[in-house]
Amino acid sequence: MEAPTAKRGVYPLHGYKLGLYRLPIKLDDPLEIQSVHDGMKNTFEMDTYADRIYATYFWNEENMPDPEAKGYEQVELSVTVEVVTGEVVDIIYQIFPIEKFGDPQWVKDYRKKADHFAKMMIDTILRNTILADKMVEHFVKTEKISQDDAIIKLGEMTPLAKIVPDAKPIPVIKEELPAASGALVPAWEGGGIKPGPIDVEYKSKMSPSAQHTAGSVKIKTWGRVGADNAIMGVWGEFVSIDFDICIADGACIDACPVDVFEWFDTPSNPASEKKPLMAREPDCIFCLACEGVCPPQAIKIYEMK
Repeated sequence: MEAPTAKRGVYPLHGYKLGLYRLPIKLDDPLEIQSVHDGMKNTFEMDTYADRIYATYFWNEENMPDPEAKGYEQVELSVTVEVVTGEVVDIIYQIFPIEKFGDPQWVKDYRKKADHFAKMMIDTILRNTILADKMVEHFVKTEKISQDDAIIKLGEMTPLAKIVPDAKPIPVIKEELPAASGALVPAWEGGGIKPGPIDVEYKSKMSPSAQHTAGSVKIKTWGRVGADNAIMGVWGEFVSIDFDICIADGACIDACPVDVFEWFDTPSNPASEKKPLMAREPDCIFCLACEGVCPPQAIKIYEMK
């Protein structure tokens, strides 16, 4: 039985067979691309080039079960899946003739097996990497279903998936963005929970740091150090929260009339293990409700000009 994802199309191409899967999600952040590569490197042979990720699966075929028998032959076969990243994500696989591996014409059902393994790889990648989060978010937004239902839907779409523990490595921020002027440094160096209130002049005191992507929204950050969330700095250009002050009481989530915030896991931060992320920052109507109810005064709203 074909995986539901395969129904996007499998097309003939010059005597071979090409599988094309177009996903309605975006993957263009280099850190996210690296995360997919790193998460699967212990499961498949992985490689990246420019905006493409390559995953290769190998398997062995034998012409008889006894390696000591006369005429015994063995061949290692493979199939490669290519993930083309960008504004939409295309996943492609091509099945070559068996002659590509020498001339093991005794191999049975080669194309059927290669097709099955390619679909298994695609399902595994979709279930275990950041692509899973993006697909779930897409289902929630477009089909108006709960996150739990979206996860179930993704599972039904990827029945051939192998579950790979810890396959979503935290992307390593290799280089902070340069400061707009001068050599600014984080205004706080850590050591317990940072006292409030938020410093309203943080942009002149902290270096801009790597952005965070929430769906289609790019969230700017200042003073963020590394990727372990120990020092998070200030996130949000208009809905600004000093996450090292935030204690995650949830008052801002309850107060916001336009649902700007959603919960976001932040392990290693001494103030709290989760934060109210401004995932829909452009929807803010600048009512200041969240700013007024924040107990540690970690929020500052700047009206968009």
